[in-house]
Order: sequence, then C-alpha cells, then structure tokens
Amino acid sequence: MRVLTAAQMREVDRLTTERYKIPGLILMESAAARTVEAIERRLGPVADKFVKVYCGKGNNGGDGAAIARQLWTRGAVVDVLLLGRVEETAGDARANFEIARALAEPGAGLGFRELLSGDELWDDSIDPADVYVDAIFGTGLARPAEGLFAEAIAVLNDVNGAPVVSVDVPSGLASDSPAPIGPHVRAALTVTFTAPKPANVLPPACFAGGALEVGLVGSPDDLLAEACAAGDAGRLALVTPEVVAAFLAATRRRGDAHKGDAGRVLVVAGSRGKTGAAAMAGLAALRAGAGLVIVATPESAEAALAARCTPEVMTHALSETSEGTLSLDARDELRRLAAWADVVAIGPGLGQTEETAEAVLTLAREREEPFVIDADGLNCLAPWPDELKATPELPVIITPHPAEMARLLGSTTEEVAADRVAAARELATRAGVVTVLKGSRTVVAGGDGSVYINPTGNAGMATGGTGDVLTGVAAALACNAPDPALAAIAAVYVHGLAGDLAAGERGMRALVATDVAAYLGRAFIEAGGAGERP
Repeated sequence: MRVLTAAQMREVDRLTTERYKIPGLILMESAAARTVEAIERRLGPVADKFVKVYCGKGNNGGDGAAIARQLWTRGAVVDVLLLGRVEETAGDARANFEIARALAEPGAGLGFRELLSGDELWDDSIDPADVYVDAIFGTGLARPAEGLFAEAIAVLNDVNGAPVVSVDVPSGLASDSPAPIGPHVRAALTVTFTAPKPANVLPPACFAGGALEVGLVGSPDDLLAEACAAGDAGRLALVTPEVVAAFLAATRRRGDAHKGDAGRVLVVAGSRGKTGAAAMAGLAALRAGAGLVIVATPESAEAALAARCTPEVMTHALSETSEGTLSLDARDELRRLAAWADVVAIGPGLGQTEETAEAVLTLAREREEPFVIDADGLNCLAPWPDELKATPELPVIITPHPAEMARLLGSTTEEVAADRVAAARELATRAGVVTVLKGSRTVVAGGDGSVYINPTGNAGMATGGTGDVLTGVAAALACNAPDPALAAIAAVYVHGLAGDLAAGERGMRALVATDVAAYLGRAFIEAGGAGERP
C-alpha cells in the first residue's frame, strides 16, 4: 500500500477534481462517511452517544464538520467546536461549517460553537463526551502548534480515557515527519484518507495515532501512481497482509515435494561461548520451511552447538582461530558446504577477529549462492566495501540494527535513527542489497530504491536473539524465491506476527527469542491462510 507525502496527497486531490470533475465537497463527504464507518466499526454504534468534534479552520476542520453532521444523522448528540470564526474559513471547509451552523438549533442534538480563547476551551472541557473527534490540523502542518490550537490539543489529551479519533493525522504532527514537531494529539484511532502518510506509519509519530484505518474517498488508483512517479518519496509503501499471503502462496510446497525441494540452508554462525545465536538461526530456518539445515561453526563450539540445537538441525565443525572464531582456513570447506545450499546465512555469534573478518569478506566476494548477512557478519564487513555488490543472480539480504547500519554507512546511530528510510535506501541502492533495517516498524529497502514499512512486531521483541531468528526465517524464505525483496518483506512480516502472537499469550515482558520461533507456525497459518494447512 503506497504511503503518500503531503505534497503527493495534494496532487491526488487536485487531479481528482480537475481531471475527474469530482468536487471537493464530495471528497469531504466521502471522507466523513469513511470516518463515521470506522468509528462505529471500532467503537460501536454512535446512536445516543455524546460526541465533541474539535475543528480547525482548514480543510481538516471542514472534514470534521461533515463528520459531525453524519454522526448526528445516525443518532449521536454532537457538538461542533470551531477554533476560530466561520468568517475566517474558506472554500469547501466554510461550506461545511455553514451547513453545520444552519442545522444547529437548541434541542436538535447538533450544537455549533466558535471558541476563541483557551478559557472557553477549558470551560467547555468540564462537560465530558463519550467520543472526541480531532479535526484541528491535517496534512498541511509544518511547524509546532501554538496558542489556542496547542491548548485544544492539551484538552484532547486530558479527556480521562474517552477515545479520541483523529482525522487524517493526529493534530500537531507533521504529516511527512516520523518525529513529532511539537505538542500533538494522542489518539485511540486515526482515519486517514486515500493512503497512509509517513507520520501514520513511521515511529515514533505513528504511536500517537492508535489504530490506523485507511478510508478510500474516491480518488482513482491511477492518480496515486502518477503522483508517486517522481522521486524517492514515491517509493514508500506499507506492507499489507495481501502482499505476504501472495508470496507465501507462490512459494508453497508442491504436493509431491521432498526435503531437498523445500530448501537447503547453510548457517555459518557461532563461536566459542556464543552458540545460542547459531542454534536459534538454525531452528528458525527449519520453522520457516527449510527442508534441510546445516549450522557450521568453529570446531571448539560444535559440541556445545549440537547440544543446544533441535535434533533436526545438522552441525558441522570448521577450522578456527586461537580465539575460537571462524578461520580463513575454513574457506575451502565452506565453499563445499555452500555448493550444497540454496541460501547461505552468515553472521550470528560469529565474532569479529581480524581473521574472521577476512574470512567473511572472502566468502562474500566469492559467493556463488544467495547470502543473508546479519550481526557479526555485517560488523566484519563494516564499512560496506564499495566493490561488494549484489546482483539479481546472486542476491544479498542484510539485516542490520541501527548501530550496525551506522557502521556499514560510516555514519552514527543517531543519524540512522533520524531517517531510517533514507539510511536503508542509501545502502540498498549503492550496493544492490536488500536492506532490512531492524527496529520498531522495520523497513525493507530494495536495490531499486523502494522502501517497505512493516506493521507487525512489538516492544517485547526487544530482547537478545530475535534478530537471529529473523536471519533463519529470511534464509528459509529466500530459498527458491523469485524476488529476494519479497522474501525479506515476508520474513519480517511473519517474524513480527509471531512476536505479536507470542506476546498476546505470554506478555511482552516475559517474551524471549525462542518464543518467537515457537510461534512461527501459527504466524505462517495466519499470514498464509488455508495454504499453510494440510
């Protein structure tokens, strides 16, 4: 699902009216209908509920006035609170304000007031509502809210647990920014129109919006493609369940499949004293559908690894350095093992000695199979070598967290965190690698500059080992996958979904990485539907 910037959204609205002759008032009416439908879907019937609608003076406020009228026609008692005067508004917004004012009569169940001071706001807040609608600012805000508008935001954040529904984006957020720019509404539900905006889907701004629904208001799909055609901003999308389900269907096992058909994964991981990461990656690869998995590790770690691994995982001992990490002498043996595999995953718990780093770089340069690189595999390559590039025939998926990404780019963790989309896109396009930048709302960037935002996962997954599980899942799904970017997208989505399912039963506080691996089967069934069952 495309994610639109404020400028792209304005262009879509303009073309909808100019090319297809759909008036702005009809678009507002449709936006209001989608919002009311979402409110009833999430919060139940509105009949006999008391709803307060806080409106700014722009088009977002006009949407709010239309929402208020539609709530009223469904039996709600509604107060429209305009932050300013009707005479200060214009265009379609003014038309909706004038309609609401004309309909408002004592005892009619629809009230309309112009609030001009903070005192009036706080005096009104003494009369609590069942539901609040935030229609103060939309996608046009680019500076911190001030004055009366900032006070209205404070009122909406002090409603003692009553749900607040934001229209398009929570007021006070800049539509295009993942970071809040000032005081902003904290909503229980946000209904955005036509497509999500960056602030709806990127953290931390997205956490201010609560549940997100996208309402289609009537703009033709071809206009979205046209508005997104130019520049990197047009290549941002939210991963949807439908995309993941289609990938899983396309890579489903045939009825006559044997274990070799299901995919062979070689995991090169672990070192003396660090076998847990290797064991989790191997287990996850099996749980994600690989038919055969070998975990190759330095020889002094092999016995401990074998003891920790699930019995279905095969282990293999490799030449090691005096520190118990991967030795360059293991190169020929690894080439032989890699020739057996469909995908090689390298990195978890591998260590970062000088010789290990040389071994990883040599393997990556001389690879003849698709690679998934994570953890110490990435640290051994940092900063990313300019000559190391992926190709469609030999794809590479990398799965860094922000600190690893900073090392790969020669940047800082703070710079990466400030614009995760740009960071992932930079390395993906420079080296042709599929870049999975892990974290809250993990982003996946392809070599063509497209970036996908993953909606699954939770804070309970901020625990050691969950990245190693993702490595195994990504490697398994990359086996025989027609598109490595889609394999990475599906891996991230299912991995996060497994974490959500685990947290739902075990809680976020107690969640550990092996819980995520344990719930992969249920996650695949939920993501892939009947095709994941016998």
